[in-house]
Amino acid sequence: MIFDAALGASSLSWTLVQPAVARVTRACAYDRAGFGWSDAGPLPRTAGRIAGELSRLLAAGGVPPPYLLVGHSFGALVSRALAPRLAGALAGAVFVEPAHPEEWLEPAEEDRRQIARGVRLCRYGAGAARIGAARLVAALAALGALAPARALVALISRGGLSRADEEILAPVWKLPPDARRPLRRFWTEPRFFEALGSQIGAISESAREAQGAGFDALAHLPVTVVASPGLGGRRLALHAELAARSSAGRLVMARTGGHWVPLDDPDTIVAAVSDIVQRFRLEAP
Repeated sequence: MIFDAALGASSLSWTLVQPAVARVTRACAYDRAGFGWSDAGPLPRTAGRIAGELSRLLAAGGVPPPYLLVGHSFGALVSRALAPRLAGALAGAVFVEPAHPEEWLEPAEEDRRQIARGVRLCRYGAGAARIGAARLVAALAALGALAPARALVALISRGGLSRADEEILAPVWKLPPDARRPLRRFWTEPRFFEALGSQIGAISESAREAQGAGFDALAHLPVTVVASPGLGGRRLALHAELAARSSAGRLVMARTGGHWVPLDDPDTIVAAVSDIVQRFRLEAP
């Protein structure tokens, strides 16, 4: 079981999921280079490069197959780029509110503006981290002084940070206290902002790598796509199309919350993972 987190998230975003899955099977979460406890890595931070690093990590760590890939949002692009590298050693995949290559291959004008804004904000964040301003923001937030913290962030980002931008980061208040403390430290280090900014800036390349990886390795394996409740329109259609690409695919709706299903509805992910694990054990020679 290999967990891969969302765009701005670390292994800590699986805090509510991983312990329950570990009671069913071996559960491994990791931090992409620059995130969490991992050192910075070479740029650009594309899905293909990250998938190559993860493949080598599994080998170096002695993590044996079969592998069940669980990718949330951007992590689903990495999982799709990784799948061909692990062909023949996979048990299936669970894609949670996945990003889709089709959304980012040719970004619309508004999406291009969002990408440029994200890169710019990460550049400001890295600069603030180097002079210690990010630590002050984290300290204010830890004390519950959210208004002063947001005012300082607005100053650092030159007024560019919106509530929508904040949603790139895991909603820290939904995590247990022992998981919040290291996150506040991670979010004050230049390597985090540099890695995140590179992931955002290279999102179209990541989309090409994920799409170019093909789906053959998963085409006949159980693939579950978990969508947030109330989702509709093109994103729900893309989720359904992704599930349908596997002869054993299915679309599951989370029961509550929004995009951050690992924190809003961890039980639905645990159930999806457990179902595939049990199916594999029943069908394995």
